[in-house]
Amino acid sequence: MRIGITEEMIEEVAAMRGLDPGSVSTAVARALVAAYKRRPGAPEEARVMLDLQSGDLRIFGQEIDEEGNVLDEWEDTDIEPDEFGRIAAQTFKQVINQGIREAVRDQVFELYEGREGDLITGIVQQVDGRRTILDLGDAEAVMPGSERIPFERLERGNRIKALILEVRNEGKGPQIVVSRSHPDFVRRLLELEVPELEDGTIEIKAIAREPGHRTKLAVSSNDPNVDAKGACVGARGSRVRQIVNELRGEKVDVVQWNEDSSRLIAEALGPAKVIEVRLDDEADPPLATVIVTEQQLSLAIGKEGQNARLAARLSGYRVDIRSDIEDRAPTPTEEPESEVPDGQAAAPEGDVSEAEAVEVAESAEEPANELVEPADSDESTDAPASEEPTDSDEPAAAADAPAEEEISTPDEPVEEPAEVDETDSEESDTDDSQEPPVE
Repeated sequence: MRIGITEEMIEEVAAMRGLDPGSVSTAVARALVAAYKRRPGAPEEARVMLDLQSGDLRIFGQEIDEEGNVLDEWEDTDIEPDEFGRIAAQTFKQVINQGIREAVRDQVFELYEGREGDLITGIVQQVDGRRTILDLGDAEAVMPGSERIPFERLERGNRIKALILEVRNEGKGPQIVVSRSHPDFVRRLLELEVPELEDGTIEIKAIAREPGHRTKLAVSSNDPNVDAKGACVGARGSRVRQIVNELRGEKVDVVQWNEDSSRLIAEALGPAKVIEVRLDDEADPPLATVIVTEQQLSLAIGKEGQNARLAARLSGYRVDIRSDIEDRAPTPTEEPESEVPDGQAAAPEGDVSEAEAVEVAESAEEPANELVEPADSDESTDAPASEEPTDSDEPAAAADAPAEEEISTPDEPVEEPAEVDETDSEESDTDDSQEPPVE
């Protein structure tokens, strides 16, 4: 049976779709089998042989068992091309299109299979909270929300770069998953800008990243005449600036790799100046105690501990940063000096002078004088009996006498003291008691 499908037609369709002619021929054969099985009384299974040189078609019916083994096969020679009918033609068209789509999917999967870790460029087609669709030209890539750079704003039509994480062949076609937050994304971007990384002159030893904030890379040179750090940064930072622009302003720090972990940690904590690094490899995980000045402490730790975290990831050590003042602080076994609360005088040390002792005694006796003061003292203009001076030869004894003890001298006239204001009563009591007796 001649159906008019030739090799030229197959090659033309393959060229239009960018496919392999063999895959198109396979799709045509499947379409012919599907159209044949739709005929009334047709067997459940069949196979076709299509001669692309002459356009001849041969169809064989098959009888199979439950396990799929072919029990009998025969060629159906009674079929005519017109017997396919309209339904057969529609089925043929659908199956042809389906076969071509499957061929396209297989070709895309083969094109991207095994390219995990490669850098690609795409155009943003769709953006939502869950994912971003990128048009790669011959395929589409999906970037999940967790693989985006935090706070990065992407709009439809933006041309961006991404890292291929995974390529899966699913029922709907190949699934290409990409990322912009992976640490290797920065590594690939640096390889594009630094040719020394491509030829192996410079090597990236370690990388630590907090997407959207900061990335630290440790590089080393296999050529003693090449400065690894300077080559990555470029003249006036030209090379690393291109990476920062692609990362939408994320900071990139390039540090010199060192086999000595203490020197590597000191370099990774830059721009802070480190005084000393003490390593404890016996700890689990290994511990690095870093000593810096008090002024450099906040700079070494970084915003919310970011600088210290990146240095720890880069070196593999748990980093404990201390100031030099804290490092010289007394141990818990030493007794700290007692602190005196504000507003209170410290307790006197050593011997107390006699004058100070008298003042303390007088201040302690003043409340007692107020307590024993008569209730009608405000209305009286006469001084109390305890304030009358005596004709004693020892005035100091009168000053030291208690305020409650009364001393009477009836035989000698006493000059009445002048009126004293209530506010000065306490002060006058003290002054009169210390003056010599008045005759």
